[in-house]
Amino acid sequence: MLLMLLVTLVIGYVGLCVLVFLNQRHILFPAPPGAREPELPGASLLRISGPEGSTAYAFHVPAPEGAPTVVHFHGNGEQLADVEWLAQHYQEAGLGFYAVEFPGYGLATEQGPSEEGSYAAAETALEYLHRELGVPRERTVLQGQSLGSGVAVEMAKRGHGVRLVLITPYTSIVDMGAKVFPWLPVRLLARDRFDSASKAPELKLPVLIVHGTRDEIIPTDMGRRMGTLFPNATVRLIEGRRHNDILGLPDTLHELTEFSRGVARQADTVQPVP
Repeated sequence: MLLMLLVTLVIGYVGLCVLVFLNQRHILFPAPPGAREPELPGASLLRISGPEGSTAYAFHVPAPEGAPTVVHFHGNGEQLADVEWLAQHYQEAGLGFYAVEFPGYGLATEQGPSEEGSYAAAETALEYLHRELGVPRERTVLQGQSLGSGVAVEMAKRGHGVRLVLITPYTSIVDMGAKVFPWLPVRLLARDRFDSASKAPELKLPVLIVHGTRDEIIPTDMGRRMGTLFPNATVRLIEGRRHNDILGLPDTLHELTEFSRGVARQADTVQPVP
């Protein structure tokens, strides 16, 4: 009876691992239903041809002469149309704005979501920004929120910007999975890793990290730890704020805007996190 019980438990555990493995991208990429086109006076929606017949979608607000352009990568529960308000903010602040859609989201649903697909779409859109729209890398600010922070870090590693903003970032998706599913071998099962922590030490550009102290999705300690890994990082911890109510704060938007312009503030004290 004991042997039968053990066999049953093992079979059940293996079956659960298989179920999580097969459905992990539905968990990581919960794209909102429907597809909406972003609209804003003075902005344009771009459809950019990519490799192997793919299409990258970008929402572009041109920058005034000599001003930086903020390239934004949204969170995993949003689509391109959800950042209209953010585009308007940067437009009114006198900066350019360029948001890139992930495969599997919104207008790009014909492509399945994945880490490599997200990088490919971002690379295609950024090359178009530099080459066709005339925005040089030295006037490009990379900005990622939540899931998008991993894409922003990878694009910084590839040399596409001179400043980096991370809003509620994680160390890696593997670390996140291990926290959510501590009883599963996440490091063996994960297909999409977005390992920002391993890339951070080699990135010398200025980095601003913003994280709420009551973030219920990505632990604040992950944002603090990322601040210790980048050689040149400022960490701003927003007291009492959660995962989805931090970006819209006037003070936060002001700091993001000033940082994008190259105006720095004194960093919060960040203690090393194991």
